[in-house]
Amino acid sequence: MKAAKLVFGLICLAILASNIWTMSRWSEARGVYDDICYLRQAHLFQRFGAGGLDTNVVKDDDRYFEGKMKEIAFPEWKDQLRWPCHNPMRGGKIVLQYPPGTGFLLALFPEGHQVVPLYIAASLVVCGLALAGIGLARTLPSVVGAGLFGALAVYLMINPAKASYSIAPTMAVCAVAGFLTAVWLSRDKRSVLLVALIGLLLGVSVNFRLPNALLAAGYFLFLGIPFLWTRSLATFVQGLAFGAGVLVGMAPTLVAQAINAGSALATTYGSADVVAPAFDLAVFGQYLRDMQFVLIVLAIGATLWLLRAGEGHMRQAALVVSGNLVVNLGFFMSHPIFTPYYVVPIAMLSLWTLSFARLLQPAAVPEAASARHEPASLGAIPQ
Repeated sequence: MKAAKLVFGLICLAILASNIWTMSRWSEARGVYDDICYLRQAHLFQRFGAGGLDTNVVKDDDRYFEGKMKEIAFPEWKDQLRWPCHNPMRGGKIVLQYPPGTGFLLALFPEGHQVVPLYIAASLVVCGLALAGIGLARTLPSVVGAGLFGALAVYLMINPAKASYSIAPTMAVCAVAGFLTAVWLSRDKRSVLLVALIGLLLGVSVNFRLPNALLAAGYFLFLGIPFLWTRSLATFVQGLAFGAGVLVGMAPTLVAQAINAGSALATTYGSADVVAPAFDLAVFGQYLRDMQFVLIVLAIGATLWLLRAGEGHMRQAALVVSGNLVVNLGFFMSHPIFTPYYVVPIAMLSLWTLSFARLLQPAAVPEAASARHEPASLGAIPQ
């Protein structure tokens, strides 16, 4: 079994090395509107510090964004109302539509060399947890399962994560949150601080992508429904801690929305970006032909298997994941829009949670060994 762990560990490291080599040759001017918009947010943070939360176009007095648009040959670079990823707000302000988290992370690295370090850092987190899963495996089948999933998770950091800069940090947060969720549920006495930390991480993920707010849905259902049924103080405290963690984690986005849109609860997205729910067979068919479909099948299959065969904390992990999958897949599948990464976060959060829940199950005690350590009956006590 040690040999199998070594082999799969080396496979994960080889994929990581290949990814880093590929990432090192990426260009930050690949002609994608989202890219330059995230880089503009990073530039604002580097110029103004916390003041970078204000993304009003008047702050482009150094012509940074105009220069980026010229690099990609954007024809209407002079017209601020036509700037990509920007929307007019009440009062005449024109602001970035995205939450500030991705730009903040990019701002941690030197201008011109921001994207590659962000992706490498996120990939190292994912690979580290993949290796941890392989190390925790106790049986050959679990080593194979952890190894294959770990290799897949590391590979996904380059495809489809490259499609949007917001996906790389989201994938890292999902990996850590999935691991901590399994740890939280595996304990007989569940830590309030640990569930608050999970909520904090999921709240932080909202700063990368607003739809990441849905990643917390299964947790609220798991904690909220039992409380309504039992009125347990312990369950209430757990739910309160989780909710407080989510709120604190997403605070930067709420502050940014208050600054840019006039209210913490107002979105900076335009009306064209807000799509009403509707079931579209053409969009659903795109999911069927995409890598996301494989991840969805894996997540649903693993959930159903643990719901049926799992016990204790494994079954509870499956309950959290099932609620999350229903809400998230229900939302994305009912909106007539498709991208190659929309359901990747919920699929990966689910798979990380289920994988570690399985790996953290208590070791089985063989019956023969157990019998050898049982106290002898009174009739067998030596005279």
